[in-house]
Amino acid sequence: MEWIVPFILTVITASTPLLLAATGELVTEKSGVLNLGVEGMMLVGAIAGFAVTASSGSAILGILAAIVAGTLMSLIFAFLTLTLMANQVATGLALTIFGVGFSALVGSGFVGFAIDPLPALSIPGISAIPILGPILFGQDFLVYLSIAAVIGVGWFLAKSRAGLVLKAVGDSHHSAHAIGYSVIKIRYLATMFGGAMAGLGGAYLSLSYTPMWAENMTAGRGWIALALVVFATWRPGRLVAGAYMFGLISVMQLHAQGAGIHVPSQFMSMLPYLATVIVLVIISSDRAKIRLNAPACIGQAFRAAQ
Repeated sequence: MEWIVPFILTVITASTPLLLAATGELVTEKSGVLNLGVEGMMLVGAIAGFAVTASSGSAILGILAAIVAGTLMSLIFAFLTLTLMANQVATGLALTIFGVGFSALVGSGFVGFAIDPLPALSIPGISAIPILGPILFGQDFLVYLSIAAVIGVGWFLAKSRAGLVLKAVGDSHHSAHAIGYSVIKIRYLATMFGGAMAGLGGAYLSLSYTPMWAENMTAGRGWIALALVVFATWRPGRLVAGAYMFGLISVMQLHAQGAGIHVPSQFMSMLPYLATVIVLVIISSDRAKIRLNAPACIGQAFRAAQ
């Protein structure tokens, strides 16, 4: 029992940045936009959040800076793909490459600095309950925000008029335009939301998970977040299970190395990404389910004149 609570807490912290970034990408893709630049947006959000927090001493300002940085990155992508109609796949890859280089440049002066992690929201009496107390009531507020974001997005897409309009744009942008909806405006807003959430996921990495800055500290988590959206078949409720499953795999490989299991460390390190590939292959084998849930116009450029 001594290791259960620390193990579960580690899984939660490993899963939270994935859940934040994947939630934003799900909304983006539901509008018909495929943004492969999640990794780059997370990195820029991570360095923006860390730099502002280290300079000002305020984690709140750092989190806001990460959200703004992720949103600005997404605006670059949106302008190129939605206004100039550049290829979304190529632009997303370029955005990731740009984010990797830009974050390394900005963060060169912050390498080696450490800050205090985000404080846990401790509730007197309740947080002291054995096992459940620290797990359910001893997290920092970004953990609760990640769960609230999934619930909010699920309600937004299923119950609100704006969410139904967004899904309509993703499924048939010409039909949505024909009945008077601004396809480009809606996709801009959805892409900005995705960027803000990716920036927030990056901020969690540099402010809570490992409260320091290191180049390329996302280590492929942006790509896993993209895979999570497909794993969840574009359904918000499944994102939580997917994110925590990948978080569990990541933590298990670390614990396996610490326990001295005689498996090459390189193999253990690749387990989360190997699991990603396997899951995508399994999901992709059911093409009927993919076609049923995937936005029909995802990745397609929209021209109002057509």
